[in-house]
Amino acid sequence: MVHFSCDLCGKALQAGEDHFVVKIEVFASADTPRLTEADLDEDHLEAVGQMLSELDDDELDDPAPATRAFRYDLCPACHKKFTHDPLNKDHAPKFLFSEN
Repeated sequence: MVHFSCDLCGKALQAGEDHFVVKIEVFASADTPRLTEADLDEDHLEAVGQMLSELDDDELDDPAPATRAFRYDLCPACHKKFTHDPLNKDHAPKFLFSEN
């Protein structure tokens, strides 16, 4: 039997009980600049070699994934809180600066 618990509050979710699944996918924006004729005319081999020499060995062995996916199980109460404020902005620290 598969055991589910709410990933926010830890409440055990019983089999057959309604619960919610949140799936989040994070990926880089596709707003890349367009290639121009000047870009194609340049020889980028030296620039690429310089970039590779600046990388750490760890970065070459285990590059950061381009896409990350997350899955969370939520009880009805936490689902309601999540859908009201998915980025938790209501609880983010607010800075009050003086106007001097």
